[in-house]
Amino acid sequence: MKKLLATGVVPGVREQGRQVFPLAALQRLQARPAAVLSVFGTAEVAVLRSDAPQRVDEPDREWIGFGTGLDEAQLLAALSGWWRCDPARVAAGAVLPVTVAGFVVAVLTGLDEWEADGTAGTTGRYRFPRARLAGFLTDLTAPVNAVDPTDPEDARLAGLLLGTRLVSVSGGPIAYVPTTTSAAQSDTERGVTR
Repeated sequence: MKKLLATGVVPGVREQGRQVFPLAALQRLQARPAAVLSVFGTAEVAVLRSDAPQRVDEPDREWIGFGTGLDEAQLLAALSGWWRCDPARVAAGAVLPVTVAGFVVAVLTGLDEWEADGTAGTTGRYRFPRARLAGFLTDLTAPVNAVDPTDPEDARLAGLLLGTRLVSVSGGPIAYVPTTTSAAQSDTERGVTR
């Protein structure tokens, strides 16, 4: 919960020597639905597991991480790269949900091009210079897209994902999540349809 509080997506948090999480907000978060990834038609979707915003001294961005105090341009720069990842796998999913504490708080699209940082001999870092911010939330308890996407597909993807629960496990910021359940995957492998 500390990550959620630090990003500003939960309204009504009070400081009284410690942070007090409103019961109504907690109940709304518990009721958030799981993301339905099977609609994407790909085997997996990459997920950016974010933290609260932190200042960085980099030429192409001032911040990394997600926070409601950042404007659209700052958020896009903070979320669109330099990560250790398999850029082709990220691009293949066509969408990059951004999660904080297992909740989708932003959605990136336009991931079809990437740049490497030039690191040799190790897993390099990549960024996606044509990434678009299809949406982000300022209030996770009453999710409304803070972006008005001009692309109808961006609007659709943001609508499907923002505010949902999306569990992912990774040792780094990028995780790869299967888009079908284990039972559905087993059926597909056997040629069974439900």
